[in-house]
Amino acid sequence: MSRDLNLQNLDISVKHLTRVEGHGNIVVDMKNGVLKKAQLDIVEAPRYFEALLKGRSFHEAAIITSRICGICSLGHQLTSLKATEQALGLPVSEQTILLRKLLVHGATLQSNILHAYFLAAPDFLKVKSVIPLVGTHPEVVLRALRMKKLANDIGDVVGGRAVHPITCVPGGFTQVPTAAALRELRRRLVEVMVPDFLATVETLKALAGAIPRFERPTEYISLRADDEYALYDGDICSTDTGRVPDCEYRRMTNEFVVPHSTSKHCKANRTSYMVGALARWNNNYDKLCPEARQAAATLGLEPGCTNPYFNTVAQVVEAGHCALDAVAIIDRLLADGLKDELPNQEPTQYGTGIGATEVPRGILYHEYTYDRQARIVKANCIIPTGQNLANIDDDMKKLVPEVVADKSKEEITSWLEMLVRAYDPCISCSVHMLEVEFEE
Repeated sequence: MSRDLNLQNLDISVKHLTRVEGHGNIVVDMKNGVLKKAQLDIVEAPRYFEALLKGRSFHEAAIITSRICGICSLGHQLTSLKATEQALGLPVSEQTILLRKLLVHGATLQSNILHAYFLAAPDFLKVKSVIPLVGTHPEVVLRALRMKKLANDIGDVVGGRAVHPITCVPGGFTQVPTAAALRELRRRLVEVMVPDFLATVETLKALAGAIPRFERPTEYISLRADDEYALYDGDICSTDTGRVPDCEYRRMTNEFVVPHSTSKHCKANRTSYMVGALARWNNNYDKLCPEARQAAATLGLEPGCTNPYFNTVAQVVEAGHCALDAVAIIDRLLADGLKDELPNQEPTQYGTGIGATEVPRGILYHEYTYDRQARIVKANCIIPTGQNLANIDDDMKKLVPEVVADKSKEEITSWLEMLVRAYDPCISCSVHMLEVEFEE
């Protein structure tokens, strides 16, 4: 095939791409060197969680919304709780906030590790899945499983179970962990997780040459706080325009409908923006612990990074911070002494509340309006993957013309698949399938 861009026609079809959550189709249409279409089609049926919430008691909201995702169940649950507590005037204690932040660290750790090792690493090693790595790199696979188990154990200890936690309720916890259980978690974090994190950095450094070099400046949006790396709370921060309070989330998302997606797209100050670990890095790198910043330097991740493929690198860096900050939170909880607090569940008002929390794939918003029977009359949930879809399309429109002249059809397909995976999309929580199609 001629490499003359003006004569380029491509016809590539990949029927099944694993290692993404859900159903989507990559469609690229290039004729005679003219790019007519480059987009990620989302073809799953809507799930109507907002409608499911209507009429539900404030006791039920977080239980229902945690079922939106089996990976980010904790993120949906905590975001839901924050929205409910703001709407009903339910203050929570400092101990509750610390325990919730510890849960967020565990959830972020397990998801980032899952993506880096099991979903992204096979691309770097040119294999179809993690299964061949069991034979070629058994110690690396065992390390990944060990790290993920420990991250899940944080959810077990603090939340009652790793998926769909049961002790987190409006106004607090139904049960707090014992001091002995927290001490054991701390020991394992220090003796197991931190050394495994450092080994992960060295592994990723060895694979760095396989990460595509591609740049596209875009807007990055995440939470930002004055005193910490913002995951549980903070203002909405844009690299373009700075910080706004979470009550202004609608003007920072601006959802709109496109014909090729059953999920809404979003934009803020440009045609698209990115959320997730890379966005958090670009907005909050100065708040990371020293060990995480050193890891970033080792891996070549610099402030202002505009390579979307480096989202995986940012996830690894973030995992180190979560592990070390989890140790600091446990130290504080133990020093203060754990208290058996009853959750505060007596509403002092009835109205609208907004929760904004960072889940592994980016900033998540829940907004509820309650009536005087403390039942939901209106709900709105804006999911991180939906916020990233327009940015993925824009990346593809820039990427294809840049690589079509000097890469084979197989290489172009691989780069597009890796691009979608780099965003770690959570299109759904069930079927893992993606179709890539180039149309003539």
